[in-house]
Amino acid sequence: MDREIQRSESPLSRQSRPTPTQSSAEILALEPVGAYHRLVLDTGSDVAARVSPGHFAALAIGGRDSSMLLRRAFSIHRADPGAGSIELVFAVHGRGTKALAAHHVGDSVDLIAPLGTPFPLSGGPVAAVLVAGGYGSAPMFGLAEQILDRGGRVGFVLGAASADKLFGVGLARALTPHVAVTTDDGSYGSKGRVTDPLPGMIRELGATEVHSCGPMPMLRAVTEIATAYGARSHTAVEEAMACGIGICMTCVLPVVGEDGVTRFERSCTAGPVFDGTKVRWEDAGTLPAGLEGADAMNPHRVPAR
Repeated sequence: MDREIQRSESPLSRQSRPTPTQSSAEILALEPVGAYHRLVLDTGSDVAARVSPGHFAALAIGGRDSSMLLRRAFSIHRADPGAGSIELVFAVHGRGTKALAAHHVGDSVDLIAPLGTPFPLSGGPVAAVLVAGGYGSAPMFGLAEQILDRGGRVGFVLGAASADKLFGVGLARALTPHVAVTTDDGSYGSKGRVTDPLPGMIRELGATEVHSCGPMPMLRAVTEIATAYGARSHTAVEEAMACGIGICMTCVLPVVGEDGVTRFERSCTAGPVFDGTKVRWEDAGTLPAGLEGADAMNPHRVPAR
């Protein structure tokens, strides 16, 4: 039976967002896509209709008797309210994702969705560049479609370590002619990082917004470039999340509030999408000076999670 999940939120991060639902979701498709896996789940139209680009889902892996107690969080790639399904893309990294990849069509998984704060959307047309590393591009195609539906323009900058770890290049090119691709080893597109073609793409589109998803160093660099060119930076962080609903505090980041005070904000509720200029990227994983409630004179590392 489906049940609604109530999340713990601070007044600062509280926004209008859908209440997530816990349910048993049947696997409709599970197949390899390059270096990744594509997973389609039957969630019912109610859950799918509440998904916006940037939302994520948390899956329990292994069943009631499993030693893998923590849920795994995955960005939602697509939602189809008509079919009552959502689509996830994941890479096999450890025991949890390996166990998930071993499932079969017809199996069921325990799901909580939609979770998190999605990418903000302007009411009118805008020009935006969407930047992603690896399968961090998963939520970007639905976001691009919504921007285009509002009369805006989009460009993509997609990067990965190698060609097999790129995701969605064809999807991007089906949406816009403005697509730049980079790989660290030069096996596809230009050799280099996503930050290399980003300034040119911002200028080409006259972009006022840059949306990004990927590892922390990339998000920090993208934010610095976007800010230098006068564009707003919206970043979807890839923090490890143990609960996904704002209780455990394992995914906190130091974020500067509208009042100028730095607080630990939970990536699972206040994020995963943050204003990149508000995140203290260099202080992630520490108790930084000026943090509300911490000893500002003696910052030290947060114990490893």
